[in-house]
Amino acid sequence: MLRIEIPAKEYSGLTFSKLEQLELPSPTNGFNSEINDNVILSFDDEQEAIDYAHEIDKYAESLKDDSSPEYIAAAMIITAIGKDEFVQTYIQS
Repeated sequence: MLRIEIPAKEYSGLTFSKLEQLELPSPTNGFNSEINDNVILSFDDEQEAIDYAHEIDKYAESLKDDSSPEYIAAAMIITAIGKDEFVQTYIQS
């Protein structure tokens, strides 16, 4: 199980509460939250995380407004997945 946390302080205030209001495609295991309202992404493995990053990227590209909350949240999710040390190691192997 791979768990990627998106701290609201590091990602322009993206909280679980805000994310719930958006209509983003969710990962297979869904979105979860921490006590502090940080977003948690759970994946079975690194490949699933990468596949989801591709899916959310396609979704973001389909949006007409790159300043919309959905686009910005999608970009933050993609960044968090890309920065994850386990995902990086997986890609490099």
